[in-house]
Amino acid sequence: MKKAIFPGSFDPITNGHYDIIKRGVSLFDEVIVAIGVNAEKKYMFSLEDRKRFIEEAFKDEPKVKVITYSGLTIDLCKKENAEFILRGLRNPADFEFEKAIAHTNRVMSKIETVFLLTAARTSFISSSIVRDVLRNGGDITQLVPKSVLAKK
Repeated sequence: MKKAIFPGSFDPITNGHYDIIKRGVSLFDEVIVAIGVNAEKKYMFSLEDRKRFIEEAFKDEPKVKVITYSGLTIDLCKKENAEFILRGLRNPADFEFEKAIAHTNRVMSKIETVFLLTAARTSFISSSIVRDVLRNGGDITQLVPKSVLAKK
């Protein structure tokens, strides 16, 4: 069984994340969306809300599992028996950042990182942009799954 961990803070999940997860499901037997917990980071949405947004968005997809974790992603991979880390790339800056992490993970473990390019229609979307639009009263309908819109 090929399992992939798709780690992130998902504050909130965006249509870009959604696209990567949907495409990941066609490549892996299971995609574990792993919401990282960082005590030093301020989140707009609670951990429970972020988990619920993703679970609701994928309620009809049995190959998607949503969990929370803290610590190293490679340790989570070992715990979940996942051989892969799934990551989305929006731009060259993402690639450089993610490449360094992937190399580090390969030095520390045998976990492979699989990169998927974001779809052109979602490549501009980031959680930080969504939060900024929300803080300023803008419409995020085109940026996030419907499950996030219910919380607005």
